[in-house]
Amino acid sequence: MKSRMTQIALALGAGLVGAALATSPAAAQATLANVKQKGFLQCGSNPGLAGFGVPNAQGEWSGLDVDFCRAIAAAIFNDPTKVRFIPLSAKDRFTALQSGEIDVLARNSTMTMSRDTQLGLDFPVVNYYDGQGFMVRKKLGVASAKELNGASICTQQGTTTELNLADFFRGNNLKYEVVAFATADETFKAYDTGRCDAFTTDASGLYAQRLISATPDDHLVLPEIISKEPLGPSVRHGDNQWADIVRWVHNAMLNAEEYKVTKANVDEMMKSPNPEIKRLLGAEGSFGEAIGLTKDWAYRIVKHVGNYGEVFDRNVGEGSPLKIKRGVNALWTQGGLQYGIPIR
Repeated sequence: MKSRMTQIALALGAGLVGAALATSPAAAQATLANVKQKGFLQCGSNPGLAGFGVPNAQGEWSGLDVDFCRAIAAAIFNDPTKVRFIPLSAKDRFTALQSGEIDVLARNSTMTMSRDTQLGLDFPVVNYYDGQGFMVRKKLGVASAKELNGASICTQQGTTTELNLADFFRGNNLKYEVVAFATADETFKAYDTGRCDAFTTDASGLYAQRLISATPDDHLVLPEIISKEPLGPSVRHGDNQWADIVRWVHNAMLNAEEYKVTKANVDEMMKSPNPEIKRLLGAEGSFGEAIGLTKDWAYRIVKHVGNYGEVFDRNVGEGSPLKIKRGVNALWTQGGLQYGIPIR
């Protein structure tokens, strides 16, 4: 019988290779044409993670990843509403992309070597740098993850968190009991009702889930970050044009923030003498046409959705209930890792 770690590794990597190889190059190259023909973008989303992807009671979606998909739709159609959001579990998300059920997966998914090289997928950009952490009840009296020796830990199956959890406890010579569930909701509900001592997932997810606790103030996010979790959208391998579009949508939003081009002032900024802004907004050059879009592709993104900073602030930052600091997701000019590749 395979060990638990072997089963996890297979779930994260090689187990889906067959489905990935079944994607034909011709089908992969047709993504933009297919999206235009349908008249909308199909975006794989988290079924319910505050700040990243969640529908309200009226079926209206919001979140950082949701706005990224709207930005792609704006670039293609000049209409951010031409998106259909497909809620996907962690287990089903990559299969849905491989099979063509969705055009892009924007679902707080970690880029790893196995996912990038073994699943027939590409991760064009990182739109949120994250890391795995732990949440506990304050009454547990724990101030550090290294004090969790012998604790029971709730986590979600089919994610990178299981392997990171095992590595952390093994590396620190600590014992623990894993309590795993199929979905994020089941996992947090189990923790919130006392079935385990601690809950682990990406730090952004900890803050999001704490909001839905019956008693949010009773919970503490511990200081340790035990892994690197570069989160970003993914596309099918083999469609270079589509990967370019996804990559440059993100870069356009970053550059817009750096050049202080906002949703409110983008029309005025079209008159800017700054050559970088002129190239970004399509007043100079034909950079959008090089990836199958129009000259004003980036103008459309900012006009309808905003720059990266605006999207971050309203979904997960100070303008949201999560109030997550920019930290490593600040622009490179502010000491962060987000660095817009130049349009030239």
